Amino acid sequence: MAGYDRAVTIFSPDGHLLQVEFAKEAVHKGAAALGIRGQNCIILAVEKRSISSLQEERTIRKICALDDHIVMTFAGVTADGRVLVNRAQVECQSYRLNVEDPVTLEYISRYIAQLKQKYTQSNGRRPFGLSCLIGGFDYDGGAHLYQTEPSGIYHEWKANAIGQSSTMIREFLEQNYTDEVAGSVAGLITLAIKALLLVIQSGPKNLEIAILERGKPLRMLDAQTIAQYVADIEKGKQEAEKKKQRK
Repeated sequence: MAGYDRAVTIFSPDGHLLQVEFAKEAVHKGAAALGIRGQNCIILAVEKRSISSLQEERTIRKICALDDHIVMTFAGVTADGRVLVNRAQVECQSYRLNVEDPVTLEYISRYIAQLKQKYTQSNGRRPFGLSCLIGGFDYDGGAHLYQTEPSGIYHEWKANAIGQSSTMIREFLEQNYTDEVAGSVAGLITLAIKALLLVIQSGPKNLEIAILERGKPLRMLDAQTIAQYVADIEKGKQEAEKKKQRK
């Protein structure tokens, strides 16, 4: 494969664009993030990496609002994420100005995916090294959750995870996501925290969770609320273990 990874526009003999494959590896090394679509809400949760005590925590955000009804998170190269967020925010406002309607989830997801795909066939550029989860509500009230990949592919999901250990988190979501859970905001928050705690050893202080409900502004859970959810989860585990021992 020597030489085929020097430019993004050169296919390897087995049909791969190696620079795109390397971009996917950058995503796998990024902090874990997940999104869950409920009946009336979207939950996005991310792992916050440890920061220096001298850094301003408010300047480190991986969950961003693209519009009043759309929120996005990402895994991979954070600088690339900032550029995509800025481009997507401008496109949301441009769409609203020209069409006089809020942008739809599929439109903005396709726009981000097309922007990524453009960078896979242009000389002198490299692919965006990140995968995005985009969630929100269309003007008809329908909730949607989309994922875009470095290659420019996008898909809609009920729940999905990206970043480090995403396979383990996705398997947990597949086993535990149900329509009953999807109807409860508290149940979805608990599911998201349980999924992330599978790969985070440092507990609630390294979690960031955003909730977007239909017709309401984006809400970020504070550290105290997250800690309370984690305590309830741990309490439930202890009670379940006691029941097993009694049997």
